[in-house]
Amino acid sequence: MKLLGEMKRRNVFRVGMAYIVAAWVLIQLGFILAGNMQAPEWVMGVVITLLIAGLPIVLYFTWTFALTTDGLRKETDVARYDNLVRKSGDKLDYVTMALLAVVVGMVTLDRYMPIPDNPVAEDKVPVQAVVEPEPVIEENSIAVLPFTNMSAEADQAYFSDGLSEELLNTLTRVDGLQVASHTSSFAYKNDVRNIRQIARALRVANILEGSVRKVGDRLRITAQLIDASTDRHLWSDSYDRDMTDIFQIQDEIANAIVSALTTELGVGLQAVNVQSATDNLDAYDLFLKARELFIARENLPTSWQLLEQATHLDPQFARAWEALAAVHSVATSWFPGDGMEHEALALAAAHKALEIEPGLSMPYAVIGMKHQTTGEGYAGAIRNLDIAIENDPKNATAWLWRAITLKDMGYIDKAVSDLRQCLSIDPEYIICSQYLATSLLGTGEIEAAVRQFESTMEDNFHSTDDTFVSYYVQTGQRKMALLVAALALRNEFAPVKDWIEAIENPDEDHSARIARFNEWGEAHNIDVCDMDSVAVALKRVDCFPTIENAGLMWQPDTAYYRKTADFKDFVNTHLMECWQEHGFPPQCRDLGDGDFECD
Repeated sequence: MKLLGEMKRRNVFRVGMAYIVAAWVLIQLGFILAGNMQAPEWVMGVVITLLIAGLPIVLYFTWTFALTTDGLRKETDVARYDNLVRKSGDKLDYVTMALLAVVVGMVTLDRYMPIPDNPVAEDKVPVQAVVEPEPVIEENSIAVLPFTNMSAEADQAYFSDGLSEELLNTLTRVDGLQVASHTSSFAYKNDVRNIRQIARALRVANILEGSVRKVGDRLRITAQLIDASTDRHLWSDSYDRDMTDIFQIQDEIANAIVSALTTELGVGLQAVNVQSATDNLDAYDLFLKARELFIARENLPTSWQLLEQATHLDPQFARAWEALAAVHSVATSWFPGDGMEHEALALAAAHKALEIEPGLSMPYAVIGMKHQTTGEGYAGAIRNLDIAIENDPKNATAWLWRAITLKDMGYIDKAVSDLRQCLSIDPEYIICSQYLATSLLGTGEIEAAVRQFESTMEDNFHSTDDTFVSYYVQTGQRKMALLVAALALRNEFAPVKDWIEAIENPDEDHSARIARFNEWGEAHNIDVCDMDSVAVALKRVDCFPTIENAGLMWQPDTAYYRKTADFKDFVNTHLMECWQEHGFPPQCRDLGDGDFECD
């Protein structure tokens, strides 16, 4: 009782009550401000945590110090007969009562204040009416999640991932079965969400998951097929086999899934036959390791070295040659100094793969993208890319590469169609999303282009993203322009402001800015002509014939270039024959006598 009396004398209870009431008011105001400012949810969590942590600190200071007419003094220095309750407690009571009045007012307004009518424009949807539509999910759809590596060695994950990929590729060959792409499915590796949540995100009705334990040349594989809507197991099995049976296991699992889905859905799905890709298990193991590195883009040199070893062990391993062609094809942009060497190696590997297995898809796509090296031109590029898509309509990369080629040719509307097809196959294919954004700019769908671009910013930045720097400058969003430009150049010493100022002042002489960019480029071994949007902003028309991304010539802010003799020379040299055969792009017109004009 003596302690309670002392706490009362020192106003501990009064201060505590006043603090609690004030904290409640601050939290309510915080929620209002956070909502209006669209602050992240964690902000209010931090505020509440700090206010809770502050209570014992305030009580400690109240116990230790006293507010007197002479200011703040340690309580031990204040005479016990000094009536602290009367001198400062009264003021605390007034403060507490005022805060309580605020609380009562806020509660009353919230409870009894009618919600005012808020007229909604005819073309607007009321907030309460906006409901995220349920995704359309076909019953005959499945996603293959990465199998869990249960091996003692963590570095065996490539094998479990490889098995998952092989099963996925096998199931894509089943007519009538919709299979989520590798990129989409593998995005949920080690994801903590439950099966129903993952299936909804992937827009599939069924999930295949499992585990792999590899000990020497022995395998234990478990697999289970789950109806995501009910969490019901449609099928499950386990396999204890030697490595030599790996392709037989894939065959058994795939056909067990087909059988289970056929029974469950009442539709006839065809059986599949998994043929041995190679009889050399060491070559197959190297292939899986290389593919894992290539997909992750972690170490391309090691990837192609492993594939070279695989093809040496089994020269008839068509899929290893196919993968080697893809790796060298990508390496041309990763290692531009050795670009021609990688292009030659990519073409050689592609032709070798087709020599062994003519029905492959990716080798044709590689040959199509290397049309400048092969001398086949744009007509040859489209011809090979068409074959790639015909051989495998679910090859999202072939759709992407054909879209890029069509965009370079001026057929931007057709490119948009192919990019949308790419995303329908693989919704998580970030490069398809980014190329779609820049292509929509070319068709004049500016708002859709910006939405598409900004939806990709959270995931990744790609070199084509710098196309939007000009848009942000022209719409007065200078900070956003600086951010995107800085991320595109990825160098703290890059003359980003010169880039922005060149866009802001298009009619100025850019020679000084060009000089600074050239100086910076030489210091960092960067060719300004390889920086597409920078070359456009600085009006480096001398760069255009060498710009690898010819599609940039069709963007809105390069209209000035389409009026130059260089542009007409490029079209007459590379595109006119195709245009005359397949029709002029929508933005261009045939003026007769070999002449034309483009908007």
